[in-house]
Amino acid sequence: MPSNKTALIIGASRGLGLGLVQRLQEDGWTIVATVRDPAKASALATIPGVQVQTLEMNSTEQLDVLQAQLTGQRFDLLFVNAGVMGPGDQNAERAQLADVGDLFMTNAVSPIRVAQRFSPQLNKHGVLAFMSSILGSIAIPDGSEMCLYKASKAALNSMINSFVTLQQPEQTVLAMHPGWVKTDMGGENAEIDILTSTQGMLEQIKAHTGKGGLHFINYKGDSLIW
Repeated sequence: MPSNKTALIIGASRGLGLGLVQRLQEDGWTIVATVRDPAKASALATIPGVQVQTLEMNSTEQLDVLQAQLTGQRFDLLFVNAGVMGPGDQNAERAQLADVGDLFMTNAVSPIRVAQRFSPQLNKHGVLAFMSSILGSIAIPDGSEMCLYKASKAALNSMINSFVTLQQPEQTVLAMHPGWVKTDMGGENAEIDILTSTQGMLEQIKAHTGKGGLHFINYKGDSLIW
């Protein structure tokens, strides 16, 4: 049975974004999914009934185009998944302004720009979700060798807090930690696979629908320390 629910997934060409689209499609959702380069999103193109749109979310012009194309559409879920790892060498001594600027723009600032643009199209009981990370928790020392990435996710969490404080959305807002997942970013030594992570995240989206408030949780629903 179709669920009649609609989702806008930002960053869905591979990995967790692609997995989320697969889980939602299996669950009967209608999905709009964005990718930076449709030529590199062949797996997404094979999923039936998914509307694929092009978006480099750091581009104001591309955001304008997408907003115009989606005018009038309503969503039950907006999930901002897009993100990058940043430079291979994350030692502050060797950090380059352009690399750090791109990392923070992509991981912390642009997700909020997307939310500001498209959250008005979320239904009253909808969910606004951001792909955060437990590495964004200031209280947790794990992953310190990826200090720039960690800082960008901490900045995302801070920006989400500010967004909620300023906008006071009635919808539920989730900062989601997907677990340590076997993806291009997570690597082969990761603890769980994409199916386990995305199944869990969809369960949490359903569980938090209509609840309201801001929650920093993992794919199993455990609350995390900011």
